[in-house]
Formats: sequence, C-alpha cells, structure tokens
Amino acid sequence: MSKKLMMCSAALAVALLSGCASVPMESPEKDQELKAFPAPSQDQAGLYIFRDTSLGGALKKTVKVDGKVIGETAPNTYFYRLISPGPHVLATESEFSDNTLDLNAEAGKNYYVRQNIKLGVFVGGANLEQVSEAEGQKGVAETKMAR
Repeated sequence: MSKKLMMCSAALAVALLSGCASVPMESPEKDQELKAFPAPSQDQAGLYIFRDTSLGGALKKTVKVDGKVIGETAPNTYFYRLISPGPHVLATESEFSDNTLDLNAEAGKNYYVRQNIKLGVFVGGANLEQVSEAEGQKGVAETKMAR
C-alpha cells in the first residue's frame, strides 16, 4: 500500500473515531422518567434502542421499526417507543444496506436493543443486538434520550 493511501486511510479513521454528531434530544424530565423503566400497559411492549459508545462519534445512524424511521442515533443516546405485541423488524443503517433484527414482543414487557457501530470500508456501519434487561438498563442509564 502506498504511503499516500495509508495516510489517507489513517485520516479517514481518525475522522470517523472523533468528532461528535448531534441529534434532537428529549427533555431531561422525560429522560429521567423513562430511566425508571416503567412497565408498559398490558396491551403494549416497551422498546429501548440505545447506543452506549462513542466509537464513530461523527456518525449518525438511522434506526427503523417495521420500516418506519424513528430517528438517528448519535454517541450515547437512546430511543424509547411503545410497540404492539407480536413480531417486529428493527433495522439500522449500515455501510451498504440495513442490518436487521427480528423481535417478537410480549405485552407488558420492556425490550432492550444495543446499536453497535463498526468501522467500514467507506463509512462506518452498525448492527443491532438484543440484550438482557440488566445489560439494557445499564446501557440506557449511561445515555441520554433522543427524540
């Protein structure tokens, strides 16, 4: 690999790892309310999608539930949505196409999904991973609510 290409690659990596993307944020009151992790009503399920890392700080990544965009994540942010019981497809923008996660929600339960950022060839990618309640609550507690 030529020295010039290596330097360009290094500069791109630094740009992806530094900087800080910003997204619209929810009020501190709403953020604190949802960090109490209230149980949803018996005809709905709660969904927390969080990004608890600063890797790829300059990157914002779109998150969708059943094909509908709910917003873009930035480092150390989360979303909360009430969803209907039953099967859902969660998706996040990645380098070449969306990465998806199937979720079968039960009424009255909260679900926790971590968005992981990974470095890519041209831009960073992302994927989604369902995590335990304990791990999810810890991740959400360390982030702030986006809207």
